[in-house]
Amino acid sequence: MYEAPVLTFLLIGVTCAFSYQGFKSYAFTRKYLFNPEAILAGKEYYRIVSSAFLHADWRHLIFNMISLYLFGSGLEFFPGRTQFLLIYFGSIVGGNLLSLYVHRHNVYSAYGASGGVAGVIFATILLNPGAMIASFYFPLPIPGWLYAIAYILYSFFGMKEHRADVGHDAHLGGAIIGFLITSALVPITVRIHPIMFSAILAGTILLLVYLWRNPLFLPMTDLLGSIGWRRKSPPRAAPRYQRQNLQVDEILDKIARTGIESLTAEEKAVLGEVSSKYQRQSDSKKPKSGLAI
Repeated sequence: MYEAPVLTFLLIGVTCAFSYQGFKSYAFTRKYLFNPEAILAGKEYYRIVSSAFLHADWRHLIFNMISLYLFGSGLEFFPGRTQFLLIYFGSIVGGNLLSLYVHRHNVYSAYGASGGVAGVIFATILLNPGAMIASFYFPLPIPGWLYAIAYILYSFFGMKEHRADVGHDAHLGGAIIGFLITSALVPITVRIHPIMFSAILAGTILLLVYLWRNPLFLPMTDLLGSIGWRRKSPPRAAPRYQRQNLQVDEILDKIARTGIESLTAEEKAVLGEVSSKYQRQSDSKKPKSGLAI
């Protein structure tokens, strides 16, 4: 007997209604979209979840809702409806928290259920890694574990290059959190597929460490230098004129402390050389010009 995925249909219905209201009113969208300044300074924490019910347009909405139906309807029955909701909303929150960290100093806004959908997709991959996955990006079906790796790399490099104004950081955070929540809810999957789990977990941890140390995506040479991993090159010697100026300063300090009689022959020669240089500059004829150079 067929049992309908009630929660999946409910989430799709609420998201469509909420998004449609946003299509009609930009003020409504602006009030509930993801905005780091409003969240951190205005303490409007509800935006971390409410932004997942808004979408840019019908294409964005339909793509996410089809993905949610294809992957979420199976999770309702295994591991169960409560677990499905934990995975979905946990992934939304996790994805947006990563986005909040990355964009905490930026003027930035975003919306969409992609973080939650990514978490649901990765939960399905963990529970059934032998499943074949197909999407608009991969028209030919590929193994679930390979899709997981490709998705993470695509999101990471999309963040780094700011491709197509897509919230890749929310995708990446949602995928990671969905994967981890599922492994905690159904730990037997980790024991059945330890190599796959370890490979994906290791890759995501490395990406998170990179983001934590380098949220602005600085070049690796700058990053290594900033955290002390790059070997420091020996300091360059100062130009001759700078060394001479430092010598003069030291000599003048010595004269102020102990008098001019305390100078050595070398120190007197330095003062004589500098004095002669400034005298030659003073006596030289400068070209007349109306330009301020």
